[in-house]
Order: sequence, then C-alpha cells, then structure tokens
Amino acid sequence: MSLRTGRRTLAALAALAAGLTLSSTTSAASASASGHQEVARPAGASVTGKAEFVLPYHQDDDVRSFAFDARADPYTRPLPGIPTGLPTDARGTVTVSHYSAENDITYTAEGRVDCLVTGVRTATLTAVITEVSPGGPPVLGKRLGFSVYDGGEGKGRSKDRVGFSWNGVNLLPTGDDNPPEDAPVGTCMAPAPYAPVTKGGYTVRHAELPPPPSSSAR
Repeated sequence: MSLRTGRRTLAALAALAAGLTLSSTTSAASASASGHQEVARPAGASVTGKAEFVLPYHQDDDVRSFAFDARADPYTRPLPGIPTGLPTDARGTVTVSHYSAENDITYTAEGRVDCLVTGVRTATLTAVITEVSPGGPPVLGKRLGFSVYDGGEGKGRSKDRVGFSWNGVNLLPTGDDNPPEDAPVGTCMAPAPYAPVTKGGYTVRHAELPPPPSSSAR
C-alpha cells in the first residue's frame, strides 16, 4: 500500500466514523424528543370528582354527596416506630354534604386525607374531619373511611359507586341493645362501594404502592 493510498483510507474511515457518530447523536436526540427511549416516572394514584348517591337500603328525599380531591403522597407521614411513613400516605380533601329534606338544611363536613389505596377502578381512602357545619354530626377530629368504584364513561346513569364507614357499617356489637356506631376507623379502612351514584362521578387513577425510599435507592 502506498503512502497516498494509506492516507486516503484513513481519511475515509475517519469520515465514516464521524458520520456514524453524528447519526447516533441525531437518533438519540430524536428519540429523546419523541420520548420513545425515556422512562417516564409513573403518575401517582388519585381520586377526584364529586357525585350524589342514594342508599340502596333506605329511600328518602335527602340529597347526599361526596367530593374527593385525594392524591398519593407516599412516605410523608412519620409514625411512632415507622419514621419513613407508609406507602399509603396521601394528601388532599374530602367534603361531605347531606341535605336533610325534613329539616330543609344542608349539613357539611370537610376532612384532610391521610391515606389512599387504589386498585383498577377502585380506591379506599380515609380523612380526618377538620370542620363541621352548625348542627352537623359530632365527627370533628374523627377519621372517616370512604370507598370508590369508577365505572368509567357510560351512557345515561352513572355506573360509579361509593361506600363509607358509618350509617350502620362500622358497628361494634357488644351484646347491648344499642351497639356504638362511633367505632374507630383505621387508615384506608372502608367498606365496599355499595351506594349507587345518581349524579356526577369520580375518576380513580391507579398506581402501585411504591417501595420504601431506602429500597428504591439501592
């Protein structure tokens, strides 16, 4: 091989290498822009929406509704013996509204969400009540449980449902004639969503419970 031929070969290889590098850089930038090679951080679980519902076992002219704006906020509420908090930690608000036809008045209560667990189209959450309107039930400072079924978009009547931890579903039978209905409710504890929604609806966004921070950092 002559010196001139060798120089031409090296120049050709250099040009080819430069072209491959440019092509790879361009492809990577294009893929990054399109998002195909980027792993997006999964969105957290949430329950949002407002709806009216009826009690299937008790028909009356009252109007009952829940409004939820609850979002997962894992490992943010340290507990005694659990300094990292729990994967079910959450934040947000719950508003309970009950129009009493007999008294012609609407009672409301608002609570601070402290726990949220979701499944596919389902969720349970709890909230500690921070405010009750005059004449409302004596639930200030208590934790209440709620469940939601997101029936999806449908024609006509909503397929959504809700459940809640009072009105006969959280009793502590003791053998007495009047079992107490103010039994404590643990975090994320609620019955199945048994009450059909009649107006409005809810959206449940499901996400798996994440591992502890120490595990995810390994």
